[in-house]
Amino acid sequence: MTVSARRGVEEECARAAADLLRAAEKRAVTLAIAESLTGGQVSSSLVEVPGASRVLVGAVVAYAARIKAQVLGVDAAHLERTGPVDRDVALQMAGGVRHLLGADLGLATTGVAGPGPADGYPAGTVHVAVVGPWGEAHRELHLSGDRSQIRHGAVLNVIGVAVGYLCEEGGEAWS
Repeated sequence: MTVSARRGVEEECARAAADLLRAAEKRAVTLAIAESLTGGQVSSSLVEVPGASRVLVGAVVAYAARIKAQVLGVDAAHLERTGPVDRDVALQMAGGVRHLLGADLGLATTGVAGPGPADGYPAGTVHVAVVGPWGEAHRELHLSGDRSQIRHGAVLNVIGVAVGYLCEEGGEAWS
């Protein structure tokens, strides 16, 4: 990815993050983030925006499956059966971080950034989820590009799902 393209992606993430923070603040909703393949990029995008602390309470990078289970409360038997690249794992991560950090809304990312396949899934297979007071929202993604592009795509998508969730008061259209 060229420096110019990278700058464009970073600017897109910053705009999306600002949109999410505005929507959360408007609804007086706090946010907590659980990240796997994005490794902190979602929370980093949010904290780049001045005033993020008004709604962001914290984040957990749960890269290993055992951390997903031990820290976020993802069902260990389910993880053993499906692996981490799974709709229910993403939803449990979002619900777990919401509960763990005492936030209104939990966001989660899990999947395969690449460069090659993992857990039987090709690079670009990603699940993002949001869990909050109105229910839950999930999106399965099949992203293309290099590792960086896949991770940025996951960031943009989980933020987009969260904005949709807040704007729709439950995001039923996103499930």
